[in-house]
Amino acid sequence: MWTEKYRPKNLKELAGQELAYRRLEDFVKNFSKQDKLAALLYSSSGSGKNSLVYVLAKELGLEVLEFNASQLRDKEKIKGILAPATQQQSLFGKGKIIFVDEADAFTGIDRGGLATIMALCEKTKWPIVFAASDLWDKKLNDLRSRVASFQLAKLSYIDIAKILQRVCDGEKIPLSKEIIEALAVKSRGDARAAINDLQSIAFLQNFIEIDKKVIDSLGEREKEGSIFNSLSLIFKSRNARDAMDAFDSVNMPLDECILWLDENLPLEYSGKELAEAYDALSRADIFRRRIMRHQHWRFLAYVSVLSTAGVAAAKLSDKRSYVSYKRLSRLLKIWMAKQKNLTRREIAGKIARHTHCSKKQAYKDMPLLEIIFRNSGQEEIALVSKQLRLDEDEEKYLHGLRASVAPRPKA
Repeated sequence: MWTEKYRPKNLKELAGQELAYRRLEDFVKNFSKQDKLAALLYSSSGSGKNSLVYVLAKELGLEVLEFNASQLRDKEKIKGILAPATQQQSLFGKGKIIFVDEADAFTGIDRGGLATIMALCEKTKWPIVFAASDLWDKKLNDLRSRVASFQLAKLSYIDIAKILQRVCDGEKIPLSKEIIEALAVKSRGDARAAINDLQSIAFLQNFIEIDKKVIDSLGEREKEGSIFNSLSLIFKSRNARDAMDAFDSVNMPLDECILWLDENLPLEYSGKELAEAYDALSRADIFRRRIMRHQHWRFLAYVSVLSTAGVAAAKLSDKRSYVSYKRLSRLLKIWMAKQKNLTRREIAGKIARHTHCSKKQAYKDMPLLEIIFRNSGQEEIALVSKQLRLDEDEEKYLHGLRASVAPRPKA
C-alpha cells in the first residue's frame, strides 16, 4: 500500500503538524517531570497521528511499541500485554514510546479495565501516548482529564497536494497540478484517503485522459465532525482560517452551532475577552436577523466569520487547559420550539392567501386543520401541498402529523 510506502520519515514530510510535534516532543523529553500521566493525540482520520509518533521516535532515537485498542479488550489482556511493556527495557537497549492507537474504541473493556490502564500510567517507566479521533467521546471521560491532550491540525488541501505530489514523483505518475489539487480537495483533510484515491486511479494507466470526471467517480467523502471538537478548535485556536472551517463538518444548522458557542463561552473566556467574544456573537446575530427579515443572504458570510473567527480572535492568551463543555438544554428547546412554531405560521400564511382570510384567522384555525391532516391520506396531503405550494420542510411537517397518529385497533 502506498500509504505505508510513503509514510512520513522526518519532520519535513510530516505536513502541517509542526506545533503538535513540538508539544509531544517536549512531553516525551521531559516525561519524568510531567504532571499528566500520559499524552493523548486527537484529530480526524488521516491527519498523521501515527506518523507523528513514529517520526518523533526516530528523531529521538527511541523505539515504538504499538498497541491497538482491540488488543486490550479486557482487564486480563491489559495486565498480560500492556503491563509488561511499561516496565521492561526495550529490545535494543534504547528508550521507547508505548503507543496505544484508537483509544476511543475501548468499547469492550470490562469493569475496572480503564482503571487498570490509568494505574499503569502512574507506574510506567516509559511515556505512553494514546491516539483518538474524537476527544469528547464519552468513553474517554476518565482518561481525558488525566492526560495531556494535543490536537493535530486539520490538513489543508495544499498540505495534501504536496503529499500527493511526493507520491507522484516517487511513482513517476504524470498527473497535472489541477488533478492533484482536485484529489486533495475531495479528501477533506484525510491524507490517507487521498493517497488511496491516487492509487486507485493509478490502475487506469493512461494518466493523460484522467480528468475531473474520473475524480468525481471516486465518490464523495462525507465526514461528520463533533460539535465538541469544533468548539475546542474555535476557543483554543489562534488561526482564523481553522476557526472559520470549524463548523464545516458538523451536521447541524449554523444557528444551532451559535447556540452551542453562547452556552459554552463563559467556560473558556473571562473578563475583557469574554466581552469581546460576546460582542462578535451579538454582531453575528444582528446580521442573522437581517437575513431573516430582509432575505439578504449575502450577510450569511458575516454571520459565519463573526461567530467563528470573531470569537477565536477575542482570546488574550492560549487556552490549553481541559474544559468539559456543556450540552444545550433549555436554550435549545426554546429554539427548536420556535422553529416548529415558525413552520406552522408559514403554513398558516399560505392557507390565508389561498382561502382569502387573514393570517391571524388561519393561524387560529391551525389546530382544526392539523386534526384534518392527521386523518388524511398521503394523496390528500400531497394535493394540499401542491395547491398551497409548500416547501420541503412544510410538507414534512404535514406528513409528520399523519405519522404521529397511532394505528386504529382492528374491529
